[in-house]
Amino acid sequence: MATDTLSSSASPAIRVRGLTKSISTPSHRVDILRGLDFDVPAGQFVAIMGPSGSGKSTLLGLLAGLDNPTAGSILLDGEEIVGLSEDSLARLRGRKLGFVFQSYQLIPTLTAEENVLLPAELCGSGGQPAARARDLLNSVGLAERRDHYPVQLSGGEQQRVALARAFMLAPPILMADEPTGNLDSANGQHVLDLLLTMNRQQRTTLVLVTHDPQLAARADRRLLMRDGVIVSDD
Repeated sequence: MATDTLSSSASPAIRVRGLTKSISTPSHRVDILRGLDFDVPAGQFVAIMGPSGSGKSTLLGLLAGLDNPTAGSILLDGEEIVGLSEDSLARLRGRKLGFVFQSYQLIPTLTAEENVLLPAELCGSGGQPAARARDLLNSVGLAERRDHYPVQLSGGEQQRVALARAFMLAPPILMADEPTGNLDSANGQHVLDLLLTMNRQQRTTLVLVTHDPQLAARADRRLLMRDGVIVSDD
């Protein structure tokens, strides 16, 4: 596993130390994650794999600041996120993170373009966000569908809108939770190709949870989880 021997001249995009997540029931405690330690260098594509219940989705949620660990440290782009207030976490996510969900998570009352613009509007970013949103929709092949609502789009098209939205603020870190899990093989392959192409163009660090070994094979690195620990770092 990666350790503190990582060169000091290039801080990792993600640094995890002693990461633990447990939940308590009236009769016992369940340890979901058990003291994880690893680094992810900037620009690396990491696939997290493992059987159901291994802790991989819990890990991704903690890395994204969507949940709190029981113990441990998480640094994103050099900033500690454990212990931050909800407002501070929201600001950090706006600056540093993009997220692609399995179920798209588009706002049904907004058009494709409005969904892509949403991160910029929430963060009050300057520049010309409408022009960037249209460029991103063009890059995922949906320029002519920008005025369509999610219900008017196929599953593959919705996930392409979600990809464009994730890159709207050019985040240094992108996280994806089974991004092709709800798609057929052809659409899934197309979405994956777009994701990896955009990731290379933007030079983003990508952390992706997947059950698909063919998808994981395209990663720079594969972390295999089982019973809350990393059992292989390939």
